[in-house]
Formats: sequence, C-alpha cells, structure tokens
Amino acid sequence: MIKDKVAFLGPQGTFSHEAASLVSDNLISYCSIQQVMGAVESGECVCGIVPIENSIEGPVSLTLDSLIHNFDLKIKNEIVIPINHNLLAAKEMTVDEVENVYSHSQALGQCQPYLERHGITAHYTLSTAAAAKRVAETGEDAAIGTLKAAELYGLKVIDTNIQENFNNETRFVVLDNEDSPITGNDKTSISFSLFEDKPGGLFELLG
Repeated sequence: MIKDKVAFLGPQGTFSHEAASLVSDNLISYCSIQQVMGAVESGECVCGIVPIENSIEGPVSLTLDSLIHNFDLKIKNEIVIPINHNLLAAKEMTVDEVENVYSHSQALGQCQPYLERHGITAHYTLSTAAAAKRVAETGEDAAIGTLKAAELYGLKVIDTNIQENFNNETRFVVLDNEDSPITGNDKTSISFSLFEDKPGGLFELLG
C-alpha cells in the first residue's frame, strides 16, 4: 500500500473509490479527471487513479484525451474492478417493499430489467454515491450503489449483484510522473496519429 497521498476521481463511495482503496488508505477526492491529473503533475499527490476503459461502454475519452494532449504522465499500473450493483436502503426491507430507487443513469440502465421485474421506479442522480448519500439522509426509498457506499453511509444491503450483465468491469490506471522499471512482464500503452487519413493507414503503420 502507498503511504503518501493518492488522488482519485470522487466522490467517495464510487467504483473509483473502490479502486483507489486497493492502492492506498491516504486518499484525496477530486471532482474531475483533469483535477486528479493536475494533482499528480504538481506533486500534490504521489499518484492518481482514473478510469480508462469499461468493458461495455468502451474507452473513457476524457482520460485518453487528457493524457495525450494535456498532461505528461505515465501509466504505472492498472486495476480492474468488476461492476457489481447493489440495492441499498437506510432500513431493513424486502425488495418488494421498494417503490423508488435512485442512482446514476448508467447504473439504472444496467439494472433496468431487475427494476422492471420488481416494479421499481427509477430516479436519476449525479453518481451512485450521491444516491446512497440521499437515501442515508432522508431514510426513504433505496439506492443502487457499491458496497463501499453502503459501508460509508451506514446503509443496509437489500440485494446484491442486481445488474443484468455479469461481465461488466472497468479498468483504472495508476498515473505517476515517473515510469515503472522494466520487468519483462509489462503492458505498454501507445498513442499515435497518422499524417494522412486514408484507407489502410493503420495497417501500414502496424505492418
């Protein structure tokens, strides 16, 4: 575990927080991917954790664009987190007692068949963590969120793994100003552009 300050994309209770918790206990939450990278580049934090790819949604364009165009940072490691959604509430209840659920739009979409089967009405929030916080503060309804959020906000876990796709995972990268030593068992990320946009250009480059 890293003892120095580590930056991650907040808020607390998200999958980013789960990934960062595997790296360090000394975590600093930031509101945007660019702020995480800026904290690393300035030396405010020793490294930063940001999402780079989801197995269903695809690449995180903001992370890739920022690394290519705005920050001279190195990918030092990667963390793969399975995306498992859980039904959380402030009090013990059964699934059939839940009428309204709050969460991020992606989480709600990935759990839509489950919600429809149980007749639960979905409501959008900015993040899964924001949904968990709302339920904890009001004591009403339910949220779809992480087990980390349940622990953080003192919520009861009503049901687990309610997503439709069980092969959903997100890859996070650990960013640093310094590269890792070569081990012979390394994974390398490369970005490049072509001088001319033409058919077969990528084949020529890779060939």
